Amino acid sequence: MMAALCGALRAKLLSWQQAGLFHSGVRLLADKDLLVKLRKKTGYSFVNCKKALDKFSNDSKQAEAWLNEQAQKEGWSKASKLQGRKTSEGLVGLLQEGNTAVMVEVNCETDFVARNMKFQQLVQQVAVGTLRHCQGREQNLSTYLKGFLGGEELLQLKTDSEDSLLKDQLALAIGKLGENMTMRRAVWVMASSDIFIGSYLHGAFPTDLPSVSNMVFGKYGALVMGQTADRNLKGSVSELGRRLGQHVVGMSPLSVGSLEDLPGGEMETRMLAQSFLLEPSLTVGQYVQPHGVSVLDFVRFECGEQTEPTDAS
Repeated sequence: MMAALCGALRAKLLSWQQAGLFHSGVRLLADKDLLVKLRKKTGYSFVNCKKALDKFSNDSKQAEAWLNEQAQKEGWSKASKLQGRKTSEGLVGLLQEGNTAVMVEVNCETDFVARNMKFQQLVQQVAVGTLRHCQGREQNLSTYLKGFLGGEELLQLKTDSEDSLLKDQLALAIGKLGENMTMRRAVWVMASSDIFIGSYLHGAFPTDLPSVSNMVFGKYGALVMGQTADRNLKGSVSELGRRLGQHVVGMSPLSVGSLEDLPGGEMETRMLAQSFLLEPSLTVGQYVQPHGVSVLDFVRFECGEQTEPTDAS
């Protein structure tokens, strides 16, 4: 009878093994601490994180790589299905490092997703990729250089780690958040030491996003390039640049103009002839002239605005 029982047990174990429920090797269950850490790091569901850890016997690195691979496949599939859906929301991201600044616009379908940390992380990756792109150019600056990148150029940029292209990160974000997204445009500015880059972002909000502390997000942004011969102004030039950027965002000038321009009223589009947003009794030209500041150029981004295509540089 014992022999018959042992035979039946062996047959049962064999059937389990053939069904994949048992194998002769050691199978580890997902470690709870590793599961929590993988979930926090990647943002994927506990079910998928557990599946990945089980699949690779608690090897977190292999599990994470597999999760990203699966998400990217799903992301490309979703991106194909969602293509053509309107992306009128999103964020403008501004990143400044020394005398180099970049401003980018990334779009999505809803403001709810625009406030999601995963979407903000995508905007940050676009900004960092643009910054590295312009810093990789040969430079011999006497004043400043400015360049624009369109959506197709942005997709081909490498991420900060250079492990993948931005288009791959876009697919991942679409796979995670389930909305259509587009990398719309970017501008970069590099300036010599005697040129200042003022920056301002409107509608900015706090974020817990790690890695890049000087990255800010909002709905409107401006960069203003200027020059001053007043050495005493050097310490406060960032505040003056911020004020000029605030004017550009609020008043939407179309050109810089010159100090000789006469004020043209409410419909004036030349920046120096416009009433200064923060001191309406003065024009911008009248405001900057006593400070010995020359406004050279500016760029304004408004999230979702309709614009003419800009040549890339």
